[in-house]
Amino acid sequence: MSFIDIEKNWYPEGVTRCGLGKFMGWLGFLGVFALFGLIAMLVCFYYGLGVTGLDNYFGFGLWITFDLAVIALGAGAFFTGLIRYIIGVDELKNIINLTVIKGFICYSGAMLILSLDVGQPLRSWFGYWHPNVHSMLTEVIFCITCYLMVLIIEYVPLILEQKQINKIPFLHNLAHQMHVVMPLFAGIGAFLSTFHQGSLGGMYGVMFARPYAFREGFFIWPWTFFLFVLSAISSGPCLTVLICGFMEKLSGRKLTTYRVKSLMAKIGGTMLLIYMVFKYLDTWAWINGVLPRAGLTFDQMFYGLVYGKWLFFTEIVLCLPVPVIFLLTPLRKKPAFMYSGAILACLGVIINRYVFTVQALAQPVLPFTKWVVYSPNWAEWATSGMVIAYGFIIMSLSYRYLPIFPQEVGLNKK
Repeated sequence: MSFIDIEKNWYPEGVTRCGLGKFMGWLGFLGVFALFGLIAMLVCFYYGLGVTGLDNYFGFGLWITFDLAVIALGAGAFFTGLIRYIIGVDELKNIINLTVIKGFICYSGAMLILSLDVGQPLRSWFGYWHPNVHSMLTEVIFCITCYLMVLIIEYVPLILEQKQINKIPFLHNLAHQMHVVMPLFAGIGAFLSTFHQGSLGGMYGVMFARPYAFREGFFIWPWTFFLFVLSAISSGPCLTVLICGFMEKLSGRKLTTYRVKSLMAKIGGTMLLIYMVFKYLDTWAWINGVLPRAGLTFDQMFYGLVYGKWLFFTEIVLCLPVPVIFLLTPLRKKPAFMYSGAILACLGVIINRYVFTVQALAQPVLPFTKWVVYSPNWAEWATSGMVIAYGFIIMSLSYRYLPIFPQEVGLNKK
């Protein structure tokens, strides 16, 4: 038996995949980006953060923007798990495996980026052993780490259900028992992810010296705490829909029904509508309350192209009401509108994380300071590209060898 025949025996039951040569070519293409990023990562580890575009003005930059964006977009894992296992929407069983893998990729990739942004990776354990109990980031680092562990626990049964691995009785029984307790981990994951999503927003909201980000709030939580949670659980399901559609286009196979994707889009659109209402209220209060009390005007919050008003209006006008209309009306029945709405929803949360991370730091807050344009260099772009390539590699290997879509066989019968 040839190696190609042996490799085919590892495919999920009853499905076909592209030839091994084509698949290895695809992995090689992704590997180029991963290798370039790995070189950049080693350069950063050896020489320190001085080789990046970060400085004393911009402690946060592309890496943290990337981090917050993928963490928000990865929120589809905990929210879909909550709806599937706790609320009991059984129809989502056909896409829950994809959301788990997506969540694992997003959170493990975020942890990889954080290991770079720490500056001295050998001291990365300081955050756990010497926590700053007055910082919201302490709660964030513990919750992200614990939730990544939950995602690994949710990912393991899928690996154990691989056709050849599942033939081992012990591993077969272990996978079954882990599925039995999965609702418990779905609940734990929802708790952990909700609080760290909120605390990431709360971190910006309490920065009273940064008028672009500062917000008032309820009790000890600024409004950004709740807005970050809502934006994450609205964009997460949308990214799942986009990934599923992209995989179908790339593989030429139907992986789940349009009804399931439409349901995910509707869930994302519903949460986006709730987020939009509160975001508009927050923006109105910020313009008419926070800024005047700080002695500032709306126009002073923007500068040039990279910090221009076009970002504000793209997020508020284009990426909120338009996807809500596309995802919550009969237009959703047409793939072009559904996918466009999902893209706009994801774009909106990326812009939101960028302006809170970079634009808030770039704004002058002292009489002798001025606007500073942040420019990430090759090391930051390369390592960010490495994480994206890592995500594609994990998803490609998972799709080829793991039963992500059990319904795939029935949907592609000729």
